[in-house]
Amino acid sequence: MPRVACVQMDVTYGDRDGNTRRIIDHIHVLKAQNVDIVVFPECSIGGYCVETPEQRSEVAVPAYSNHLLQIQEAVDVHDMIAVVGFAESGEGDCFYNSAALFCPGENPRVYHKTHLPELGYDRFVTPGDDFPVFDTKHGRLGLLICFDIRFPEAARILALKGADAILLPTNWPTGADISADLLALARAVENKVYVATCNRVGTEKGFTFIGKSKIIDPMGTILASAGAEEKVLIADLDFEVSRNKRNVTVPGKHETTIFDSRRPELYASFFGHTVPITVEKQ
Repeated sequence: MPRVACVQMDVTYGDRDGNTRRIIDHIHVLKAQNVDIVVFPECSIGGYCVETPEQRSEVAVPAYSNHLLQIQEAVDVHDMIAVVGFAESGEGDCFYNSAALFCPGENPRVYHKTHLPELGYDRFVTPGDDFPVFDTKHGRLGLLICFDIRFPEAARILALKGADAILLPTNWPTGADISADLLALARAVENKVYVATCNRVGTEKGFTFIGKSKIIDPMGTILASAGAEEKVLIADLDFEVSRNKRNVTVPGKHETTIFDSRRPELYASFFGHTVPITVEKQ
């Protein structure tokens, strides 16, 4: 039963060294609270509110940068898993909105945000093209970033691939309350998975971020939540619950299944698939 934390924190634009130190400090503290998996916000190393393509270099770091190396070292020392959102500078002129999954003794594994709003750093990056599920010692973890939660297909694919939990670093600004208050809960219930959202707070270049981070169980119950201030959420997750896709209200009389009741042969023709999407067995 892993213990998961979401660190709802402010981020200082362009201060990649200072933000990285804060991330590492939180990892040190949370180890003493027996946390196994910790999630940090979207673009939490350098900031988000880029206004021109030229400003991408003010916030972005390569996936092999010293900033990520320092986080990896902290994860190795404390035997923890961390998910950190960061602006990534790739090869050539490619930039990505990324989330790195740090596991002890392994190289970071990276997810690239697939759905991009017309806002901030996302206006000047290349979208990702895959929904990987990562095997870890604490379970199978799927990553999405911020705007990705608006699209039910993204979370459904991760669940079909066997994700026990979906971890969402995010930068929800004013006006994104529906994602924090409604859509995250819907994604948990419709896929019967844990969903942990980790938003930032504070103001950056005129944008105010609303917080409202949550850890949600597969039935839509909010296990921990935050307001608009810095806060660390902690909850214990039982992945046996998310792996059981059957809901029993009255045994033998009122039972439903999340995936077995699907009709993928009907959906496939609409989406242009020749082979129905099926559930990946664990």
